[in-house]
Amino acid sequence: MNPLEILIKPWQEASEEAYLIRQKVFIQEQGVPEDMELDEHDTTSKHALAYEGVLCVGTARLVALNSHHAQIGRMAVLSAFRNRGIGKAILSHLIALAKAEGVLTLILHSQVSAIPFYAKLGFIAEGPVYDEAGIPHRNMMLLLPQ
Repeated sequence: MNPLEILIKPWQEASEEAYLIRQKVFIQEQGVPEDMELDEHDTTSKHALAYEGVLCVGTARLVALNSHHAQIGRMAVLSAFRNRGIGKAILSHLIALAKAEGVLTLILHSQVSAIPFYAKLGFIAEGPVYDEAGIPHRNMMLLLPQ
């Protein structure tokens, strides 16, 4: 097994690899409509890409909402690479990046099945369950110490 490396890239450099993973996980596995997968936040977000050797196996993005609030989204790891700590490494990397940029509050829209994963890193579920792309979601929040 190759060592894991997390790189932060702008969309212009991340788009091909990030979209390939998102397409496999969200569109093919989970049935998210293709026209919902790319949005206006991709071009302004910072994208985390997880590599095992030269193979990109996971991705997520950090969307700046304003100077003190950001959102983590589009978190996906290829099915063959799950349950190996890759998602945790991506999330930890984005949390550290947000802290370094002075973000005070991180939010995300968690699939209900992923709430325990995010909770392990300190995110707290709040508000009701709602439907997003045909999948039950719930908002989660993490307050970042400065």
